[in-house]
Amino acid sequence: MSQPSITAADFGQLPDGQTAQLFTLRNGRGLEVRITNYGGTVTHLLAPDKDGQPGDVVLGFDSLDGYFSPEYQQAGPYFGALIGRFGNRIARGRFELDGQTYELATNNGSNHLHGGLRGFDKVLWQVEVLVDPAPALRLSYISPDGEEGYPGTLTVSVVYMLTPDNGLRISYGATTDKTTIVNLTNHCYFNLSGGARPDVLGHELQLRAARYTVVDDTLVPTGELRPVAGTPFDFTAPHLIGERIAQVPGGYDHNWVLGGNGFRLVATAAEPTTGRTLDVYTDQPGVQCYSGNFLDGSLTGKNGLVYGKHAGFCLETQHFPDSPNQPDFPSTVLRPGELFSSVTEYRFGVKR
Repeated sequence: MSQPSITAADFGQLPDGQTAQLFTLRNGRGLEVRITNYGGTVTHLLAPDKDGQPGDVVLGFDSLDGYFSPEYQQAGPYFGALIGRFGNRIARGRFELDGQTYELATNNGSNHLHGGLRGFDKVLWQVEVLVDPAPALRLSYISPDGEEGYPGTLTVSVVYMLTPDNGLRISYGATTDKTTIVNLTNHCYFNLSGGARPDVLGHELQLRAARYTVVDDTLVPTGELRPVAGTPFDFTAPHLIGERIAQVPGGYDHNWVLGGNGFRLVATAAEPTTGRTLDVYTDQPGVQCYSGNFLDGSLTGKNGLVYGKHAGFCLETQHFPDSPNQPDFPSTVLRPGELFSSVTEYRFGVKR
């Protein structure tokens, strides 16, 4: 075992001349994560396999240039990024709040996606390095009133921490000076094979969710919460991601309604050849399971890996998509004097 540590290095220049940094966190127990303050992006995450060999289990790039390439800008996969102000889709880029209608960018067909044209994934965050009780980064950003069409000045803090039991814990906090909406998440794409397999269809997945949000043909919820029983969305017992994916037009890109309350285990994934496992804990009501359907081989990432269809999967803990327009969904409204807070942990292990 080595000692926990954090190191920093330059990661490249943004088009406006600012320099992004890359921080490497190690917990001394085999887990290593690299995070850039550009977009709060997790670029690398090394976890040991059943033989103790480290492997990089997230999609991304070795340099900042990869995130600014024309191909990446065109594809917009949000590899590893912090997502805000509002993760997922808002129908027609429009919502009403306290009698006023707000118009947002429609950057995903007719809908608003992941905070708009310049969401939190495209800003340079302020950084504070923390070492007690474990290696951590506190990222801070002040989103001014009206940014991307959202009301209120939103003050955001996100802490990435490596835990002693090989978890990447992400703690979100936000306050506002005017009533607004907020839904923060992270968009890591996982491939627990560490690059040994080109897709994740052979990963085993279990979700502690008895219902999911039915969507229309633009992937916006209809409002119906449908039981998963008897459908290809039933992961209450473990199934391979690829086992029934052909029965889902386009693949998985849906919100599951999580059971239980408080910080609890909501999802488990396992990759049989390496033995790596991933347990997801959160206090959020939903998780978006996305099977990398829009990856098409146009992006080449770390170690020359071509990211084709289903090269990674996402488990984005969240409030439900389009919540501002769905009064029966859990509320995403944040008012002055209130604190938005949420915690999600991605915990890595092995199954021998």
